[in-house]
Amino acid sequence: MNDYGVTGATTGVEVLIKLPIHEVWSGITAIDRYGEWSPECIYGAWLEKDVRFEARNRFPNGLETYVTCTVTVLEQPRRFGWDVYGDESVPFAHWEYELEDRGAETLVQQSFTHGPGNSGMRMHVVQHSHRASQAIQGRLDQLSANMRTTLAAMESALDPDVA
Repeated sequence: MNDYGVTGATTGVEVLIKLPIHEVWSGITAIDRYGEWSPECIYGAWLEKDVRFEARNRFPNGLETYVTCTVTVLEQPRRFGWDVYGDESVPFAHWEYELEDRGAETLVQQSFTHGPGNSGMRMHVVQHSHRASQAIQGRLDQLSANMRTTLAAMESALDPDVA
């Protein structure tokens, strides 16, 4: 079956946050706060701390999805990542943060990679295979913009100087 380039599709951002690494780490691992910051994720909660969590997403078209995530990378305070699962036993996405300590600031690299599992992006691309590459790039661009929005909101929420 042709997946039109969905598996392995990736995007990422690099953002300098004006907070020390331990504060940024506390933010990226605060799964229960992503609903405050993300334009898409509306809820997150740990099922098993540092092992598994659940999340709900709401998309611009009103669709809401529920996923479970398994932490696959946990190297405090430098790397944090997880695989996302729907109804299948294989992940449909991998999200990861890499943090670089720069004293009073932290360089954050966040990435998304589509996995082999079924997702909304995969279903959309298969249904619209005649414009698969545009659909994939459109979704990756949306995810990159969402990453930047989430990181900016996280930085503002965690910055003690912002009242």
